[in-house]
Amino acid sequence: MAKLGKRTRKAREAFADKVDMTVEAAVALVKSSASAKFDETVEIAMNLGVDPRHADQMVRGVVTLPNGTGKTVRVAVFARGPKADEAKAAGADIVGAEDLMETIQSGKIEFDRCIATPDMMPLVGRLGKILGPRNLMPNPKVGTVTMDVKSAVEAAKGGEVQFKVEKAGVIHAGVGKVSFGEGQLAENIRAFVDAVTRAKPAGAKGAYVQKVSVSSTMGPGVNLDLASAAGN
Repeated sequence: MAKLGKRTRKAREAFADKVDMTVEAAVALVKSSASAKFDETVEIAMNLGVDPRHADQMVRGVVTLPNGTGKTVRVAVFARGPKADEAKAAGADIVGAEDLMETIQSGKIEFDRCIATPDMMPLVGRLGKILGPRNLMPNPKVGTVTMDVKSAVEAAKGGEVQFKVEKAGVIHAGVGKVSFGEGQLAENIRAFVDAVTRAKPAGAKGAYVQKVSVSSTMGPGVNLDLASAAGN
């Protein structure tokens, strides 16, 4: 425990007084300070000037990161017949209908993304209380309720990231791994910020993007210069 405390203290010292950094400088600092024994995720947090309790201030969307996430995404698909075959051929990890619903109801959730064909939504709808809080509920707005299950599975496997603003007006996401190159992480960060910026809702008032910070899984965060994060 003392060792961890010492490491944490050292990392915090490295980050002290570091504010409004360029994306490149922040990525370099996060990479050099990561000291866990596993390949830490590089995480982004965006504070937005919205109140998601109002429908016209909800922010949600999806972005395909140019360099992927570095994470193996397990995909479940609700489909029958030819569409089930299509999902399996595209690389879905779990495909089913009533049997998949029963598995989920039993508490066994062994996937990170859930896709469904439109005809399956009455069935999937019964799982709202289970999938909703885990942000796993299929939704047409982010392309997870679709007849094109092949493209949806391939996108989920290929670096697509869904985002949804939390109650406090914050969006969190993983944008790569510490093992990624600095250029790859910088590209991913800017792509994510751009996607969230373009998802600005009609009801947002005042400054929309208020703060952007990045960190590794076990490390402290550093605030980015907003113009640099936006690619300006």
